[in-house]
Amino acid sequence: MRWMWIDTFVAFESGKRAMAVKNVSRSEDHLHDHFPGFPVMPATLMIEGMAQTAGVLVGEARNFREKVLLAKIRRARFDDYCTPGDRIRYEAFIETVDEAAATTHGIVYKEDRPIGEIDLMFSHADNAATNLGLPGHNFVFTDQFMDLLTAFNVKAAN
Repeated sequence: MRWMWIDTFVAFESGKRAMAVKNVSRSEDHLHDHFPGFPVMPATLMIEGMAQTAGVLVGEARNFREKVLLAKIRRARFDDYCTPGDRIRYEAFIETVDEAAATTHGIVYKEDRPIGEIDLMFSHADNAATNLGLPGHNFVFTDQFMDLLTAFNVKAAN
């Protein structure tokens, strides 16, 4: 099983920008222990939500030909936190993309107010190195991610 830190895409401009949302729910296991009595969505999981949003954007920009792996968190800054009942919105922008890698810039919103910025670097593992011992199939873009993008495209077409 793979943890999904986005619920749905709400905007997608191929090769440019993607926006996804995550509704923070008290029923999520990680919130019961972080922090007891005052559940907070960990910043590390918001970084992962941005990585998932930006990673799909980067993968789609190159027609999902490569395994797109998070290589580096260049910068992450948060000015607030999110608790159950909050809606997180991730807005990711491609800065650069080439055969070996991509860089993205992202803004994290709590409802409609920006609360953080995240700059990420991704590796196109198939092109960056051949001796990583990775599986031959694309284990990055699972059916879960592809279903989110398909659902958005169906919604956008109607």
